[in-house]
Amino acid sequence: MTVYATLCSLAALAMMIAFINSKVGRMQVTIAITAGALILSLLIVIAGKAGWFSLKIVAAEAIDRINFETFLLNGMLGFLLFAGGLGIKLPNLKAQKWEIAILALVGTLVSTVLIGGVLWQFFRLLGVEFDLVYCLLFGALISPTDPIAVLAIVKKMQAPEQISVQIEGESLFNDGFGLVLFVTLFAVAFGGEAPTWGGISRLFIHEAIGGILYGLALGLLFHTLISSTDDHSMELLLTLGIPTGGYVLASVLEVSGPLAMVVSGIIIGNWTRHTGMSDETRNHLDNFWELVDEFLNGVLFLLIGLTLLTFSFHEEDWILMVVSIPVVLAARYLSVRLCYLGFSRYRRYNPLSVAILTWGGLRGGLALAMAMSVPSGIIVVADKGIDVREILLVMTYSVVVFSILVQGSSIAPLIQRANRLEQDAVAPGMAGGDTHGVHSGQR
Repeated sequence: MTVYATLCSLAALAMMIAFINSKVGRMQVTIAITAGALILSLLIVIAGKAGWFSLKIVAAEAIDRINFETFLLNGMLGFLLFAGGLGIKLPNLKAQKWEIAILALVGTLVSTVLIGGVLWQFFRLLGVEFDLVYCLLFGALISPTDPIAVLAIVKKMQAPEQISVQIEGESLFNDGFGLVLFVTLFAVAFGGEAPTWGGISRLFIHEAIGGILYGLALGLLFHTLISSTDDHSMELLLTLGIPTGGYVLASVLEVSGPLAMVVSGIIIGNWTRHTGMSDETRNHLDNFWELVDEFLNGVLFLLIGLTLLTFSFHEEDWILMVVSIPVVLAARYLSVRLCYLGFSRYRRYNPLSVAILTWGGLRGGLALAMAMSVPSGIIVVADKGIDVREILLVMTYSVVVFSILVQGSSIAPLIQRANRLEQDAVAPGMAGGDTHGVHSGQR
C-alpha cells in the first residue's frame, strides 16, 4: 500500500470513528478518535498473541511508512497552528502578555529541570545507567504543552476568558523555547557538544525571535495580497499559501516555523479579517479553517492511538510508563504554581486557575514526534536490548495518551466550577457597583 493510500485509509477510519461517536458516544471528537485507535491497536495485539489473526506487523509497517515525525513536523503542523492563530483575539492576548511569556519561558524551564532531576534519581534506584542529560531531554520534550491538543480539546470547553487566553497563548508560544531546550540537550546527548551561553543565545535568537519576525513579515505580505483582491475564492486560497509555502520557507531559513504560523495567523485573524477581506470571505474564513483543522486533527489523533503498534514493550518500560505520568503532572503543577506566586502580587485570578492550567496542560503529537527523532542503538539495559530511544518513547507515549484520554475527558467539571466562581464573584459586584470580577481587579 502506498503512503497516499495509507493516509486515505486512516482519514476514512478517523471519520468513521467520529461519526459513530456522534451517534453513540458523544465524547469530544479527538478524544473519541484517540480512544478508538487505542482500542483497535490493543485488539490487534491481543488477537495476534491469541493466534486468531496477525495484523500487527502489517499495521506497524503502514504506520512506519508514513513517518509520523516528518508527517507532523513538516506537514500537518503548519496548518494546525495557523488555524489556531486565526482564532486568537489579539486584545485578550495583549492583556496577559506577561503571564503568557513567563509561563512559556520560566514554566517550561522549571518543569524540564524538575522532571529531569526526579527521573534521574528514579533510574538510579532502579539500577539503570540512564544519564542525566537523557532525563533532561525527556523533560524538554514533554514540558511544553501541545497547542494542537489544547486547542482541539480545552479551547472548545469555554473556560473563563482569562484562563482560556493563558492556556491557549502558552501552548502556542512555548514551543519556541521548548525547541531550543530540546535542540541544545539533543546536541549534548548525541553530538558530544558542550553547551555555551553564547551558543544557546544564538540558537534562541535565530529560532524563536527569527520565527516571530519571519511570521510578522509573512503575515504582512499575505495581508497585502489578500487586501488587493475581492475574489472570494482567491482570498481563501491565499490563506492556504501561509502554512504551505510559508512553512517550507521557514525550514529553509532555519527559523521556527510553528511560531511563524502562529504570528501569521494572529495577523490574518485580527487585522486582515476586518480590513482586507470581502464580506463573503469573512463569513466563510472560520468555517473553512475549522473544517481543515477538524480533518487534520482526526488523522493526527488516530495516528497517536495507532502508534502503540510500533512499540516493543519490556517489563522496565511498564514501570517507567506508570512513574512518568505523576512526575510530569507534579512538575507541571509546581512550575505553574511558581509562576502564579509572582502573578498574584499584581492581579487577582480565578482560584482554580492553577488547577486548570495544570490539568489542562495537555501533551500530544509534538512531544511524540520529538521523541521519535532520538537515534536508536544507545543501549542502557544490555541483557534486554533496551535503548535510550525506547525508554523516551514509551514514557512520552504514556504521558500523551493519559493527557488526551484522562485529562482531556475529565477537565470539563473543573472548568464548570471555575465558571460558577466567576459568576458568583460578578453577581455581588454588580449589586454593589463593582464590576471587576474575580480576575481583573488590580491589587
